Amino acid sequence: MTGKMDAVEVVAELMALSALTAPKARESDPLVVRTMTGADLERLAKEMRRLKEAYGLGFFVRDAGCVEQSDACLLIGARGESVAGLDCGGCGCARCEEMLEAQRRLGDGEMSFCGPNCVIRMADLGIALGSAVKTASIHNVDNRISCTRPGWERYRWDGWKAATSPTASL
Repeated sequence: MTGKMDAVEVVAELMALSALTAPKARESDPLVVRTMTGADLERLAKEMRRLKEAYGLGFFVRDAGCVEQSDACLLIGARGESVAGLDCGGCGCARCEEMLEAQRRLGDGEMSFCGPNCVIRMADLGIALGSAVKTASIHNVDNRISCTRPGWERYRWDGWKAATSPTASL
């Protein structure tokens, strides 16, 4: 491990903290956050390449290359079954329970993105991503956000699956 790699890992953890402490609707947290380094990055890139082959999504290969060249990767996703409970219709369903039922009907297999998703929770995700990127910028760590879904089913945390998986490669 080098001094640079150590510093990048610290910044990645600070980015995770920024994402987790960013404002969220209704004071509940729908996020799943994980910092990946070393061999985890290699496994992540390999899975992204597999999904490119399985689904013909060329940008997965591009993003896998970015992950391989990175010292760390911060995965940030929103729990798909998390709803704000406002019955606002922003997801395309009249009620939150209808959205959850649609998710159950559609399943989530290995689709690029699972849905429908709560628009309020997706806004929470966007705010968290902005907070994380701001933290990287403050510490002069270059980063990229990509919106690939690299097989979240292989990266389960606390029994939750994420609905989307923007990543910040550092």
